[in-house]
Amino acid sequence: MLTSLVDLRSLNLINFLFVQLIVIIVLLGSLIATIERLLPTAISQTFRYGKHAYKGPQDRFVSLLEVPKAWFKHFYIFAAIWSLAGFYFMVNAYFAGRETPSYVLDFLDIMATTKRTARTSPTETMVAIMLITMQCWRRFYETWFVQVFSPKLKMNLSAYLVGYIHYFGTVVVILSQAEGFVRTDGSLLPYRFELSPRIALWIAIFFYAWRYQFQSNLILANLRKDRSGNVISQQHSIPRGGYFQLVSSPHMFFEIVMYVALYAIIARNTSALYVLAWVLSNQTMNAWLTHQWYRENFQDYPPTRRAVFPYVL
Repeated sequence: MLTSLVDLRSLNLINFLFVQLIVIIVLLGSLIATIERLLPTAISQTFRYGKHAYKGPQDRFVSLLEVPKAWFKHFYIFAAIWSLAGFYFMVNAYFAGRETPSYVLDFLDIMATTKRTARTSPTETMVAIMLITMQCWRRFYETWFVQVFSPKLKMNLSAYLVGYIHYFGTVVVILSQAEGFVRTDGSLLPYRFELSPRIALWIAIFFYAWRYQFQSNLILANLRKDRSGNVISQQHSIPRGGYFQLVSSPHMFFEIVMYVALYAIIARNTSALYVLAWVLSNQTMNAWLTHQWYRENFQDYPPTRRAVFPYVL
């Protein structure tokens, strides 16, 4: 019993959480892509949602666990507040020069073990927190004031909860191995902003993806609006313009690009790779399902479009 307790305390919970998400999305996604017709209805109905939701006979139990897809709005409220909290503690440590509160260190110890060490510099941490905070607040704005959610579309409760887990885990990962957020005997040195060419490059890449993801989401939303911004339709149609000329889900492609940039900035953080792997697997699978749905439902769908990676997949 004592050995098990020790093992549990040494388990990096945040890594474990992302690994579970990766395994589930890769395993179920692979099954859906290859032998879906042989799978139980419950699996397809749970995995699929939105426009590519399962259309066959419904599993009654799974149906009880479905919520409106519009509930995506909820976890962007959480993401905006949670990322802002991380931003606050970063400012508190690096600009105000105050020690990180013990309850924050205790929480990070629980999530990422007491063996955590400082692997990312204040500059890298500050940039990563600022970028993820901007992304969360922009997505909050989009989901509440730009996007049009069909009242008929549903998603499984598990997909709803995954949104909370993703943003919760991403902020925790960024701070878990940051200077000033681990237990050390020495005090935090005066903060100096040292923007290297490497970091500047990845900031530029992030903002390029950030800008064109916003453009892609505007194109999707405007398919259901008139020129005055009034919603006039709940029907799906073929999006055109921007990066939609190349891929079916440019917003998902740019999500991947942004997390590649975040990973590159804090690459010395050993947990960052798990976040990137999760985003890559999740966005790729969702984009593939969306691509298949477009091709099945629109005979005039552009044959040269790829699913998510231009000219590749």
